Amino acid sequence: MPVRSAGLLIYRLFETGPEVLLVHPGGPFWAKKDEGAWSIPKGLIEAGEDELSAAIREAREELGAEIEGAFAPLGEYRQPGGKTVVVWSVEAELDVETVRSSEFQLEWPPRSGRFQNFPEVDRAKWFPTAEAEIKLLKGQVAMVADLARQLDRGRGEIAPFRHE
Repeated sequence: MPVRSAGLLIYRLFETGPEVLLVHPGGPFWAKKDEGAWSIPKGLIEAGEDELSAAIREAREELGAEIEGAFAPLGEYRQPGGKTVVVWSVEAELDVETVRSSEFQLEWPPRSGRFQNFPEVDRAKWFPTAEAEIKLLKGQVAMVADLARQLDRGRGEIAPFRHE
């Protein structure tokens, strides 16, 4: 069965257009990477977990905050590695200075026998959509275009729903 992840494309609206919240992966591999390295908050769906619940949980783990709002299905996106990410959009506000991510353990340096903890996300930032398309991982760029189309259709047609 193909690997499935779930995530949230969190946005806020300004007169100049929408901005999206992206996260930068933590750990030594990503430390010096910027363009093409950022992501939406997302992660694997656990056994028996519904996809939206997984997306909300992953955002909470990566951001250290509960994201609430009207969640609208955005789409499913096949990633270059073969994984599929199912995504919801949600309008929400978050102070990126307060982001506190969960951690993972990694042997670092490689083959050293030493294990270190690293944050899953080392920072988060709001980006205008044009800049977000440059910052995002290649397999996630289409999400921004789909968000723009969804917003253009008008809020009444998005059919958002609240997660309970």
